[in-house]
Order: sequence, then structure tokens, then C-alpha cells
Amino acid sequence: MSLSRRGLLAAGGAVGALAATAAGTGAAIAAPAPGKGHGRVRTGFDRLAADGYALLKGQKVGVVTNPTGITSDVRHIVDVMHPDERVDLIAVFGPEHGFRGTAQAGGSEGRYDDPATGLPVYDTYLKSGQPLADVFTASGVDTVVFDIQDAGARFYTYIWTLYDCMEAAALAGKRFVVLDRPNPVTGRAALGPVLDPAFGTFVGRREIAQAHGMTVTELALLFNARFLAERPVDLRIVKMSGWKRSDFFDTTGLPWVPPSPNMPTPDTALVYSGTCLFEGTNLSEGRGTTRPFELLGAEGIDHRWAAAANALDLPGVAFREAYFAPTFSKFQGKTVGGVQLHVHDRESFDPVRTGIALLVTAKRTWSGFAWRSDNWIDKLTGNTRVRTMIDAGADTDEVVGAWAEDLAAFRAVRKRYLQYR
Repeated sequence: MSLSRRGLLAAGGAVGALAATAAGTGAAIAAPAPGKGHGRVRTGFDRLAADGYALLKGQKVGVVTNPTGITSDVRHIVDVMHPDERVDLIAVFGPEHGFRGTAQAGGSEGRYDDPATGLPVYDTYLKSGQPLADVFTASGVDTVVFDIQDAGARFYTYIWTLYDCMEAAALAGKRFVVLDRPNPVTGRAALGPVLDPAFGTFVGRREIAQAHGMTVTELALLFNARFLAERPVDLRIVKMSGWKRSDFFDTTGLPWVPPSPNMPTPDTALVYSGTCLFEGTNLSEGRGTTRPFELLGAEGIDHRWAAAANALDLPGVAFREAYFAPTFSKFQGKTVGGVQLHVHDRESFDPVRTGIALLVTAKRTWSGFAWRSDNWIDKLTGNTRVRTMIDAGADTDEVVGAWAEDLAAFRAVRKRYLQYR
């Protein structure tokens, strides 16, 4: 038997066969016992390839992905699938920051042909509904595959790219496959306020918690059953093997690729679901530094903020008085004062509670504190309560307590779609 170059490349990625079983509202490739490869965890793509791409057989395929869509040996999945004769890959769809990751926050790469593969790359950023469905139709694909590393926070836009693409695929009559990757900050619990749909935007389309504690396949199952129930997409999921809900990213054995320019490390993801709230204020959230979302500050802030935050004795974290000069974004080129978060016990650390505590103490210790004039904080928190309660002088416990009932209801819903222990 002779093998073409594409066949030889394909053979290198296959390590076994897997069976498809029903899971939730979509079919899933069932997870075997953890393997003994480069790392303990095998991603959805690793397992799809190991099965010889059987789930994609006979389909014209398009992939929604970005630089995080990699194998355990850091090859991009598009570069792996393109020469493989077992996959008819005909298109790529790029989210915010782009397929190859060349754009900053709030940007994308537009429509172009990928120089490495020659594949057409279509832009999904800020497209939804019928306009996005038209993109899928124009591409000629039968199946849309989603493979992007999430950061675990409601306002991280890739999960809403997932949602929008699922909705658009249903409108266009396309099948949808979600390849799973770890929630980098564990999947132990949902935390924070639940979005009020009246505040739905691209940083939060629907009613999930600020830190959702789910993987992308679990979110896809929830979205399809709860929010897209009137027109669900033909959904398939491919689960990971070897991942546990208690796993932080650095225990998985998988390589980390920044999913966006300001998410350089898993440490960033650990604090992000709380400190991203500072995007809704006039303080720097650390963009333009080497520790975004771990450094926070503004001109005129001094040691009193760190002292006030440390006095709360929040679990798992300490705050250092810090001074820094952002190279871009807020306070570009100016030296500002503030705090750096140092998480010393990530098991007990609550990022959302910590973010609220920092907002409360910043307002109390710095007279220059202000919300962004467009009340962006309401879009990030998903309601007006956080802003109005802090303005009224509420303390951290009062603000956190205000979302307890909504969070308990979301946790009950979330539980139905969890795929891992």
C-alpha cells in the first residue's frame, strides 16, 4: 500500500479509534482513561485526530479558531488538518484578534487568504445572526468546528463567538462540532453576578455567571438547550480525556498559548474574572504592562489602597503597593500608583469577590475614582447593582450577597450540563 505525503502526515497524528456516544443535546466522543503522552490531558482535537477525523468524514469543514488551537507539540490544528486527506478543510473563521492573532483588543484580521495554507479566512468578529450565517453559507462548508482556548470569564468574548456561531450555523443549516479544552482556572464553581439579559452585549450575551466554571463543550450544551432551544444547532462535542474539574492549567501538561494579547499566562486568567472589572473604571487594568490584570492603578494613588485591601484579609491573595508606566492604553507613558495582586493560595482565592473588594477600597481611598462615563461596568457585571451599591457605600460582603439568589439558580442549571468530575 502506498501513502501520499498527506497520508503520511495524517498517520503521524493518529493513535487509536474512539466511539461516538450521545451526550446532552449533542453527540460526544466518549472519554477513555488518561493517556501517557506529552501530558495527562488530551484535548478534543487530540482525540478527534486519534479517531482519524471520523466525525468529519464526508463533510466540507470550516474551523473557528485562533493561535490557541494547537496540538500538544504546538502545531496549529489548521496546519495539521490542511495536508491530511482524511479532512476536507476548506475555510477558516477568525474571531476577535484574528485567526493568526495579529490584532489587538477590539480588532480582527478581516478577510484574507492564509499565506501558510492558502485557505480563505473569514472574519466573524462583531458578526452574528443572519449576517454570520451568510458567511458560513458563502464559505461552502457543511460543518463548522470550534476550537479556541477560553479564559473562564463571562466577558471573555470567545464564548460569545461560540454562541453566535452556533446560532448562525443553525440558521445556515450547518452542523457544529465543539472541540474541548480546559477551563484554565478549574471548573469547580460558578462565581459572581449572573447577567441580566437587558445588559446583553458581546461581553455577555446571556444569563451565565461572571466566572462560569465550565468548559466550552459544557457551555455549548447549555447554550443549545437553554438559549437556542427554538432553533438548536445540530451539535456534536468532543470531550477531553484526563481533565478533572479541580485542574488548574499548569497541571494539565498542555502548552499555554496566550488566547489574546493581554492574557499572557495562566496567572492572568486566574485573576481576570475579577480584575477585568477595572475596565469599567478610570483606573488602568494593567494593559501595556507585562502583568495585565495583576497590576491596577492610576495617577494619584499611593500606599493607602494596598493597605486597605490587605486589611480585608481576603483568602489566598495579598496586595503589594506598586508603581508602573503602561506602554499603551490608559496612562500610556505615565507612572501610576496602585497594587499588584499576589495569589499565594489559588485553591481558596475568589477572583470575583477580590475584584469587588478592590473596587470598594479604591473608591474609598482615592478621591479621583470614577466609573467609565458609558457605565461599561454595568455591561461587565451584567447589571446596575454593583455600581449603584458601591456608590451608595456598600461593603464587599453586601455587594457579593446581592447576587446570591441568582447565582444559586444558575448553579442549579449549570449542573445539568457538566461533563467532567
